[in-house]
Amino acid sequence: MQQFPLVLFSGLPMQTSVDTSLFTCDPNFYYLTGIASAGWLFINDGTHTTLVKPKDNEHIELWNGAADIQSTVREFDQIVSHDEGWKIIEGLAKTHETVFSTNYKTSYNHDDIVVNSSSEQIWSRLESLFTNVVDARDELKKLRAIKSDTEIEKMRQSINVTVEAFKQAKGSIGKVRYEYELEAEFSYFFRRNNAHHAYEPIVAGGKNSLALHYIDNTQPLPENGLVLIDIGARSNGYNADITRTYAVGMPTEREVAVHAAVENAHHKIIGLIKPGVSFEEYQKSSDEIMKQALKDLGLLESFNDKETYRKYFPHAVSHGLGLDVHESLGGNKEFKAGMILTVEPGIYILEEGIGVRIEDDILVTEAGNENLSADLPTAL
Repeated sequence: MQQFPLVLFSGLPMQTSVDTSLFTCDPNFYYLTGIASAGWLFINDGTHTTLVKPKDNEHIELWNGAADIQSTVREFDQIVSHDEGWKIIEGLAKTHETVFSTNYKTSYNHDDIVVNSSSEQIWSRLESLFTNVVDARDELKKLRAIKSDTEIEKMRQSINVTVEAFKQAKGSIGKVRYEYELEAEFSYFFRRNNAHHAYEPIVAGGKNSLALHYIDNTQPLPENGLVLIDIGARSNGYNADITRTYAVGMPTEREVAVHAAVENAHHKIIGLIKPGVSFEEYQKSSDEIMKQALKDLGLLESFNDKETYRKYFPHAVSHGLGLDVHESLGGNKEFKAGMILTVEPGIYILEEGIGVRIEDDILVTEAGNENLSADLPTAL
């Protein structure tokens, strides 16, 4: 089988104000290199691997320091300068019509999200050299869907840090008044443990929990009610994603009942996960569990009423997890050992101002599954 070269780019920082920026490494580049610095290229010609340094820029190095790649455990056949790297790519174009890279111009089309355009620059330059430039993301998703032992250990680290942060933060409920004070408990614990937030933290007191991606975290906590906390740590590039809904003061009987319904459904859904179970079967069984939970709460009369069902449970019950918080499961049709995914049922009752979600991170094993965040109780 003919092998085609692969060229990946780590990406460039995105401007956040006049002279400040934020850099997030392309996860596919990190997956293959273990390097999370801006401006680097990776070339695999099928026989040799080459790491290409960013353009020389003394000004950037003066302010930001030189990139540290010594911590990576990967081995490369050679590390070359930016100009030398492009000479290698130009040479490959003379012997290959096709090259693989990543094309984020075809990413999910969200009206409120702007894609980092730095990869387009590399894609365009490759198009000027090769007859065909093929998006490698589907193939990389297949590889990334099944985690190696090393990746699983990194995931455990991120999840364990998150679990301990939750335990600490729960102990402060009743002592703090504002959502942002709870958020600060996590931020402090993460940085003390060399981790960062994997995504914008959600600390949603009372009716704020009805907004699925509420991230303002500015409001007072209810004196008596619930607070929904959806937070994960990122450590060594890998992400956790955990949600708990906790009592503040004395919640109402109805709030307690809704939480109990979600908690019961949550553990039942986790029990469905094992190798060989199709995603279609999992979705169907999860829907039945959630519909029964809604029916028990008097919110749903008929299992065939999809509109009402989705009114109270409007999001997916699971998503893949890894280098991306929402990671592809590689186009597979069934669970396979080595996959890591979330289980996150929720019930959101707009007319009652009650929102409850519980989320754990689940590893599919040969024997069934392991709840990687099981050390964090789901109770109110």
